Amino acid sequence: MFTPTPRQNDILAMARLNGRVNVDDLAAKFDVTPQTIRKDLNDLCGQRLLTRTHGGAILASGVENVAYEARRHLADNEKRRIGEHAAALISNGSSLFINIGTTTEEVARALSSHEGLLVITNNIHVAGILLPSPRIDVIVAGGMLRRSDGGIVGEQAVDFMSQFKVDHAVIGVSAIDDDGSLLDFDYREVRVAQAIIKNARNVILVADSMKFTRTAPVRIGHLSEVNVFVTDRALPENIAEICRHGGTTVAVAPGGEMGGETGEESEPV
Repeated sequence: MFTPTPRQNDILAMARLNGRVNVDDLAAKFDVTPQTIRKDLNDLCGQRLLTRTHGGAILASGVENVAYEARRHLADNEKRRIGEHAAALISNGSSLFINIGTTTEEVARALSSHEGLLVITNNIHVAGILLPSPRIDVIVAGGMLRRSDGGIVGEQAVDFMSQFKVDHAVIGVSAIDDDGSLLDFDYREVRVAQAIIKNARNVILVADSMKFTRTAPVRIGHLSEVNVFVTDRALPENIAEICRHGGTTVAVAPGGEMGGETGEESEPV
């Protein structure tokens, strides 16, 4: 049975707090060689507690999400590019849902100069981002406020979202499985996301490539339920094939690699 060393436990704690760890930073902190840290990371990755990345590792938990503040800084440039590209697909005068997530918050930032939008959200950060925009009306769902990330969840939020039928849903997820399943951690949040998908004419998934390296225990739905998937780089071939088969348009945000994507880039609708 694997038992982490005290240093490895400290590394895990840092990954849970920050979302990722870096070999050189860890070597300096613990006053050991980078080779020693790489062995620690390999041991932890072998137990599926972490996932290796270039120069370090990220938390690979299947039962708990990375802390909100850490998630905000994971792949932040990629999320910004995704947000800007997704926002460009939404025309002025549209109605839309925006759900919980740091990537969906980037979409909200990029939408702040739009006009005539009606935005319904269960994310208080989205509401705060759009509050200064005089030509965007914001409706906030009722329900239980999750202090960890400002999400509003629960049956009341599900019922609230079910009252609407909107042009677009902008959704984020915590993980995308090899079979195309869209996954998250909190079943209460998932119920709201399912209501959002059901009551939108056009579903826009925004997710960076890191989502393919992680897992989560609760199923939201499947890529085949998504109309447009905006991401930061070319998809793994199996995911690209699922999108082709399901008719999901894939849009790689400018600045990422286009090779291997499927579908045509969408125009604002």
